[in-house]
Amino acid sequence: MPEPLPADVTPLDQMSAVTALIAVGERFDRRGLAAATSGNHSVRLSDGSIAITRSGRHKGRLTPSDFMRVNAAGTAIDEGRPSAETGLHLMLYRLFPATGAVLHWHSPNAVGLSRAEPRAGRWAFEGQEMLKAFPGITTHETRRSLPVVDNSQDMAVIAAAVAPALTERDTLPVFMIRSHGLYAWGKDVEEAERIAEAIEWLIAADLAERSFRMRI
Repeated sequence: MPEPLPADVTPLDQMSAVTALIAVGERFDRRGLAAATSGNHSVRLSDGSIAITRSGRHKGRLTPSDFMRVNAAGTAIDEGRPSAETGLHLMLYRLFPATGAVLHWHSPNAVGLSRAEPRAGRWAFEGQEMLKAFPGITTHETRRSLPVVDNSQDMAVIAAAVAPALTERDTLPVFMIRSHGLYAWGKDVEEAERIAEAIEWLIAADLAERSFRMRI
């Protein structure tokens, strides 16, 4: 049987967070960003534990039973197996204590771009109005970057490789695993989703610009 919730995690607290993630999963699925059972999402609860999607669940058809809690060390609090990429979520919560939610999805545009640019360690975006969708950015007259890390399939290796780039001043709150997908984080689910939508737009615009320039 699942363990009872800690005293400072109310059922409402957990249900509200899970409901928000279920809605995000549905929207990502409709946009083709969560094919099959890909991706994983999490939120930090008021006691510091993390509610995260269980491994192998379809993100467009999530129910409350598709989530479980782990502690800050990644140890399961509830019964079951959390996402195989739980370690990367925990890395982001440790690096950025204000983070309340982490979203991971498999973007066809981002994966395609990362495979077409196999040596790129980051992509830069400059002069785009959409940059103002990211926290702390008030003008399009700026240059910000998206770190890209190779996919070793070892979460500890990936975390060690990408962590230094995430704390650089010009880095956006999002990173890419090559040939795999994107991670975005924010103070809550709403902000993390806004960041996810913004980076998807920036990548799509970059691809469109490249396509038009090839015709000139």
